[in-house]
Amino acid sequence: MRTGSEPVTARSPLRMRFWLSIWGLVWAGGGLVIFLLTSHPNWAALCGVLLLIVVVDLVVVVRHIRQGPHYQPGRDIPPYEPVHEERRRRPAGRDEHHDAP
Repeated sequence: MRTGSEPVTARSPLRMRFWLSIWGLVWAGGGLVIFLLTSHPNWAALCGVLLLIVVVDLVVVVRHIRQGPHYQPGRDIPPYEPVHEERRRRPAGRDEHHDAP
């Protein structure tokens, strides 16, 4: 819901998530290789799972970046109030306390 108090300079964290995913990709991939070479299969499996999670996150982030910006109302669009239940009209002739079965 638009309240009118959104920051004008708000930025998406997708680029930051992209670079953090790249950083995680390097570290998890490096850890996987090192632990495989030093015969530590449990640590290598852990790094492999982490590498898989990082790759999935990277795919999602790249997909969202490629989608581009979505419509956001500008400063010329005034904020609006949500519709409250009290404002809605009840059907005429119906009393909620005396309804017959």
